[in-house]
Amino acid sequence: MILLFNVSFSLTSYADCLRQPKMSMMLKKITISLIFLLSISMNTDAQFEDYCIADEQTPDDVLMAAMKWACENGADCGPIQENQPCYLPNTTMDHASYAFNSYYQNMKHKGGSCYFNSAALLSALNPSHGACKFESLP
Repeated sequence: MILLFNVSFSLTSYADCLRQPKMSMMLKKITISLIFLLSISMNTDAQFEDYCIADEQTPDDVLMAAMKWACENGADCGPIQENQPCYLPNTTMDHASYAFNSYYQNMKHKGGSCYFNSAALLSALNPSHGACKFESLP
């Protein structure tokens, strides 16, 4: 019996909505649209982050040359120096990933890319670890 009451109430409410003036329906549509847009914008904090990291298949000598270039042309390579938060693990690929990402984040709005002669690629996964934080700028 409760189910019948709920169904009849729902049908009555729907029928009432159909009889309301067009302005009221327009306001409802606008409200629903705004709620939808707000829910999308609230969930986009990490949705479009991208990180420039070293390609695992790239030989170390190529990574070294590209990392040197990145550090001399806009990357902040201080954190990959000894006794700094991104020094460990002390591998060419890890250091290159940090340098590539730093360059890319600093220069992407000025025409910089994540190419480095095919030594790097974009990833949506945050490569940060421990105290080493990889930056991602919108």
